Amino acid sequence: MDTDRSSIPAANQCVLRYLLEDQAKKIPERIFVQFHGGDAWTYARTLDEVRQRAAALRALGVKQGDRVLCWMGNGPDLLANWFAINYLGAVYVPLNTGLRGRPLEHVLENAQAALMLAHPALLPRLDELAPGALRQVRTIGPAQTTASNQLDIAPFATAPVSPDELLATDAPIEPWDVQSIMYTSGTTGMSKGVVTSYVQLYTMGPDAFDCMTEADRCMICGPIFHCGSTLYVYAMLACGGSIAMVPEFRTADFWDAIRDTGSTVVLLLGVMASFLLKQPPSPRDLDHPLKKVFIVPFGEEAPNFRTRFGCELYTVYNMTEIASPLHAGPGLTQAGIAGKPRPWFELRVADAQDRSLPDGQVGELLIRSHRPWALFSGYYRNPEATVAAMRNGWFHTGDAFRREADGNFYFVDRLKDVIRRRGENISSFELEGEICGHDSVREAVVVAVPSEHSEDEVLAVITPVEGASIDPADLVNYLSTRVPHYMVPRFIRVVAELPKTASGKLQKHVLRGEGLTEDTWDRERAGIRLQRERLA
Repeated sequence: MDTDRSSIPAANQCVLRYLLEDQAKKIPERIFVQFHGGDAWTYARTLDEVRQRAAALRALGVKQGDRVLCWMGNGPDLLANWFAINYLGAVYVPLNTGLRGRPLEHVLENAQAALMLAHPALLPRLDELAPGALRQVRTIGPAQTTASNQLDIAPFATAPVSPDELLATDAPIEPWDVQSIMYTSGTTGMSKGVVTSYVQLYTMGPDAFDCMTEADRCMICGPIFHCGSTLYVYAMLACGGSIAMVPEFRTADFWDAIRDTGSTVVLLLGVMASFLLKQPPSPRDLDHPLKKVFIVPFGEEAPNFRTRFGCELYTVYNMTEIASPLHAGPGLTQAGIAGKPRPWFELRVADAQDRSLPDGQVGELLIRSHRPWALFSGYYRNPEATVAAMRNGWFHTGDAFRREADGNFYFVDRLKDVIRRRGENISSFELEGEICGHDSVREAVVVAVPSEHSEDEVLAVITPVEGASIDPADLVNYLSTRVPHYMVPRFIRVVAELPKTASGKLQKHVLRGEGLTEDTWDRERAGIRLQRERLA
């Protein structure tokens, strides 16, 4: 490893176009991706697929530096479209397939992208929205929408590979150029677009996982519109290994997918690991090729995964804005461990005034990097949020940590008012606004409550307008057409008044402390279960 802590990796190490071209030249017949139940693409075929789509994008007018929205689930189209966008030096802007309503409208307005590549089943959600700068939508398959917002909607037709000069960029793609803008939820407003450079993606992925080799195959079972899966795709591309891809994580199908694809590595969110451990024991629990499992966060049950399934366990701490500054493993046993800092980073635990705290005390984790461009390049079109996040020259994670005398950092809790449910960040501010849009709701507070599956569940505590009553099932139905499925509260409690200070400030900590009271309604107990819309 380069010992210069301020070094930037060379373009052929970290820029997607050059990485892919180099690997296709060196190892053309090696498998890069195995789609579960479908095709396998070699490195040479991957490059060919990417160049065909890049040619089609160029025909649509996409130039170096343009932003292109990509709204679809895991599969060949998402992978090839992401790579093709970056192949032209354009900016990949993935959208969560759960987005709808005002959260979707906000992202479209903020991104100011003229072109979207989308799964046709998602198009009805664009009707009646103000699409911002969006003018063209190209679908993978026939478009089916009323197109009331006058968008130019048509199937995305790939083109034959163009001569090299037609796919050339105006200038070399540099390591510090923008690779993507990924939208992540916050606490004081709508989702923020995290601007990521190629250096950040390389530092987050390939540079962070030296335990992965060209002999490994990493199962991608989380959505690629999150950085958590993106970084593993990039890590395997850089080391000359391979990935396997499934449309989504399903507990009942997981081990068969691992066996069928020959996967040796996987990232599991804590809730995924919990679901797998809760499955009945099977004689085939040790009959699989999986060797290395990253569990994030590393909870109380995590060590049981090694005992039952015979895998080495690792963990990593990351956010969309940072670049895997902490990692640990193998041989992990302690719940909450996140590991020791990697060479490019400084980390400290601080109080509310950013003063460092002694080992063993809990405070907010602050991060900065010695490598230029290794942290996010800012929030897109949101300089105020960027300045706030980088107060005093350190990125403020909003997470509570402690550091022990041996140098290991441990995750304790979340400081910021973001709810983490099934791998998704939920802005309480955003959800409260949607709940208050219901005619019968006067005020609403959203807080996290513990889930039996790890991470959080969503509790909404609401007050009705005078003379009105609130049917929780009706409220769920109302929200299910306005927010992503994962944001719809599982628990709803109706009260006469919300707890407030003398100055009128809501006291969310009181509601968190009360948790699930006897009068709390549970939609799952009522038989109402919401799931992500599955894309064919």
